[in-house]
Amino acid sequence: MSTQVHTATHGSTDPEAPLVVLLHGRGSHEHEIIELARHLPEGKAYIAVRAPIAEGGGYAWFANRGIGRPVAASLAETMSWFRKWLDAIAPQSRPVVLVGFSGGAAFAGGLALREPGRYAGVAVLHGTLPFDAGVPVEAGRLADLPVMVAQGDSDQVIPRELLDRTWHYLLEESGAPTVAHRDPGGHGITATALHELASWVAARVPHA
Repeated sequence: MSTQVHTATHGSTDPEAPLVVLLHGRGSHEHEIIELARHLPEGKAYIAVRAPIAEGGGYAWFANRGIGRPVAASLAETMSWFRKWLDAIAPQSRPVVLVGFSGGAAFAGGLALREPGRYAGVAVLHGTLPFDAGVPVEAGRLADLPVMVAQGDSDQVIPRELLDRTWHYLLEESGAPTVAHRDPGGHGITATALHELASWVAARVPHA
């Protein structure tokens, strides 16, 4: 696992501006996911982080037991790596919103479940929460943490049982005030989902 942190940035350079952290999917990298920021509200600081595990031509946040099923020890290690980096650039007083896609959604979900009070919101886009991977998923765990979940009915990448479990947990069990978006799309962020995400981000950190 790489100890160096590679990032790509967009938007405000004010060190006190609300920080939106973009987390890419497995096999991707920071320069792909940062493109989302061009469609999101101005006045925020956007930063995309490269996952620390090299895999094929891209990078991953954790070792997998199967698609959507992180190895607990690997997830714990990379979450600690991420938190050390985050604390160096964002004190507790700076609002931090996590936006994760696919594998990055599972990673974002793990971070939020591990420490819900650290974040101003978390978006779980076309991915699953990391169930059975060493993070707490009891009822009410995300109470008062704003969440967005987006899924596509034609997603053939993430197992349907995990998508359904994530949807149910966030809407029925987590306690989170959750904005839910579902459309006929597959494993990719559609224009309608991106519009919903932009509105959700604007509502999370309105005072830039």
